[in-house]
Amino acid sequence: MPSRSARKPERQPARPSATQPGAAAARVAAGPPDTGRWLLRGKDDRLSAYARTDGGVLRWTQERPGGPDWSGPDFFEVPDLTYLTLAQGADGYVHFIGRRERRDGEGKKLVDLMHTVQYQSGRPLMDWRSAGNPHTKMVERAPHLGDPAVAVDTAGTVHVFVRDGVRSVRLRREDKTGKWEGWKDLKSSEALDGIAAIVTSTGRIEVFAPTADVTEHWAQDKRGSQPQRADDIPLTTAPGSGTALETGEDRLTYYAVDALGKGVLAHRPASGGPAVPLGGEPDTGPTAALRATVDGHDCTVLAHRSRSGRPAIAAFPTEDEDAGLWWAETGEPCLGPPALALDAHGRIVIAAIGLDGTLRVARQKAEPGLALGAWVRV
Repeated sequence: MPSRSARKPERQPARPSATQPGAAAARVAAGPPDTGRWLLRGKDDRLSAYARTDGGVLRWTQERPGGPDWSGPDFFEVPDLTYLTLAQGADGYVHFIGRRERRDGEGKKLVDLMHTVQYQSGRPLMDWRSAGNPHTKMVERAPHLGDPAVAVDTAGTVHVFVRDGVRSVRLRREDKTGKWEGWKDLKSSEALDGIAAIVTSTGRIEVFAPTADVTEHWAQDKRGSQPQRADDIPLTTAPGSGTALETGEDRLTYYAVDALGKGVLAHRPASGGPAVPLGGEPDTGPTAALRATVDGHDCTVLAHRSRSGRPAIAAFPTEDEDAGLWWAETGEPCLGPPALALDAHGRIVIAAIGLDGTLRVARQKAEPGLALGAWVRV
């Protein structure tokens, strides 16, 4: 049986303003989406990069797999977004979730979440549609809705997580017909913004939410089940800095920035051991994480924006943090966090949004170690 995401979409593609010559050329990015995963490889092996801009979203797309040339930026209009994140399913579809804030005729703040999807590399986004707000009865709480996270399991089901107006974590997901189910309360009272939701290769979703004292954790026991509260992670982290990566079969490592300024921390919930300090001087925003082969070894590659404003990158043997790592700054100062991906040839690619609002990329060179070529302005 085909997955739900493979159904013919009922909604229409949103017309990109970039279809008019020069329409996007005058637009520059305000920064990347609020995630370390904004450089994504489609089913056709082309990379696409995404960014926020005034009044919408920008997208650049490789013209051929692994090639140096990019098209774009294409501009897709979506007014009033205050936050944007995205996630890619196993089918290659890219799902976008944004937080929208408007005013009604009486000046009252209206807040909801918005969703759209891109089905193929370089193709238009579908129409943006509201995913709602969990506070439909106690409407005085609705304006205090936090920033969302999104994950897509291996069946193509979209899961949206958000901090609600009383600091609990809410979940909304698609049903079997592709419509939104009702909101579910995952039962918290201390959650801050910066929720991270990650899918393992078996389709399970795990969720991490920072609080003032610990990081709360939920996990599905199998794909499609209700996420259950797991043991808190003894990490006090900077909100918005967390991400996770599958570093073993169905096993995640969580990376986040220490709230006391001691750099990046790594913790494997399945092991229950202490957090491992990884150093670095990260600025605000999430750390990008990627598994890649370096010199024939399975390595984890991390990147963040340093306090100097420049991208910083490091690599170490996967699940062997004690082997040590060295952070190297690279390129020019950037807006927001950099992103990592593997291109069609298996090379590590790092992307950043320059201070001028343009996309910059650098690729791994054919040299020993993690050597990057020159940064290129797209």
